[in-house]
Amino acid sequence: MVVEMHAGLASDGGSKLKMLLTFVDALPSGSEEGVYYSIDLGGTNFRVLRVQVGAGSVIVNQKVEQQPIPEELTKGTSEGLFNFVALALKNFLEGEDDQDGKMALGFTFSFPVRQISVSSGSLIRWTKGFSIRDTVGRDVAQCLNEALANCGLNVRVTALVNDTVGTLALGHYYDEDTVAAVIIGSGTNACYIERTDAIIKCQGLLTNSGGMVVNMEWGNFWSSHLPRTPYDILLDDETHNRNDQGFEKMISGMYLGEIARLVFHRMAQESDVFGDAADSLSNPFILSTPFLAAIREDDSPDLSEVRRILQEHLKLSDDSLFQIPDAPLKTRRLVVKVCDIVTRRAARLAAAGIVGILKKLGRDGSGAASSGRGRGQPRRTVVAIEGGLYQGYPVFREYLDEALVEILGEEVARNVTLRVTEDGSGVGAALLAAVHSSNRQQQGGNLLMFHFESS
Repeated sequence: MVVEMHAGLASDGGSKLKMLLTFVDALPSGSEEGVYYSIDLGGTNFRVLRVQVGAGSVIVNQKVEQQPIPEELTKGTSEGLFNFVALALKNFLEGEDDQDGKMALGFTFSFPVRQISVSSGSLIRWTKGFSIRDTVGRDVAQCLNEALANCGLNVRVTALVNDTVGTLALGHYYDEDTVAAVIIGSGTNACYIERTDAIIKCQGLLTNSGGMVVNMEWGNFWSSHLPRTPYDILLDDETHNRNDQGFEKMISGMYLGEIARLVFHRMAQESDVFGDAADSLSNPFILSTPFLAAIREDDSPDLSEVRRILQEHLKLSDDSLFQIPDAPLKTRRLVVKVCDIVTRRAARLAAAGIVGILKKLGRDGSGAASSGRGRGQPRRTVVAIEGGLYQGYPVFREYLDEALVEILGEEVARNVTLRVTEDGSGVGAALLAAVHSSNRQQQGGNLLMFHFESS
């Protein structure tokens, strides 16, 4: 991971890790005050948020509205989509009494973007079922700003971010020792604070703080050291993005259930452990990761929840299984074991990725930068973490935390905290709008910049 991080920072295309510049060179410090807004657009629904913050890392008030995006707008024109979003913000703002002067807006846009500045970036391509051709290559923040102006709103985008950067911002708002953020949900990504002089592909890049948040796009990480199995190859072959997102396909919620399903199908083909149920197990993605989690966490003596999932979702009945008295229970135990192995591998790989970031930052106990503010004092390090797989699947979380201690060693691991941080894509984006608004920049000393220790 560290080798590929260096390569991605050295040149565009130098690594499967894109190591994208975000131009975010300052993060919330907890001293922010005022009312800020954000729009979170990353799928078939979008959200509008109003966040009121007070000094001392206090979120005083929060208002959220969610709206579905009509399907015709996901395939229509750029103007149609952004006018719809702008109108929703206008309706949201009706009755608000804090509309004096130009308002700062954080815009979470969870599609591939080539960032131009902290408040602008051009769309590389649509994903998630969107196919609005005239938006590709255009600055999405400018598209939204024009739509906001057309609606008569005195609002502008001051921070264009993705959800991972928002998570880092929110984590840093609560704890200034937060240096990285990881999302492990249906997909996965990570970002962290890098020294500007380490970003070789942009020599001469100047920031106020000497640092910048780098969006790793780590789901696309690949290395010959990753333990790829025949099941990973089968999974890759059946996806639309073959040979891409290799790391994501091993560790994220979108794919873990399918890996287990591929193992079960192979077992059904090569043994009689599932009786004559091979056909039932041949449908891709019939086993979702929430079902895999429920199977692994079934602690009933007869594994009754496992039986229910096999019957209702995999269409396997006890009658179809091998006809000896204890075969169904043996089979259920085997199913639990496979789900455990798939979960454990994913969690340990995710932990290794996190340690890779810490190693790059010299915070894994092996570098001089790990020695803290005083000689011999280890530096406290916080990683903000978000996503349903880590937050909602206790076994996954336990395996990841356990692996982190195993790789780092107990002494170093004591100074590393994984902090669950919820709604970086909403609240985090609003906080970044606060930091990067022109009004805030003019306050000079109030911005908390990144601080780096020489290594």
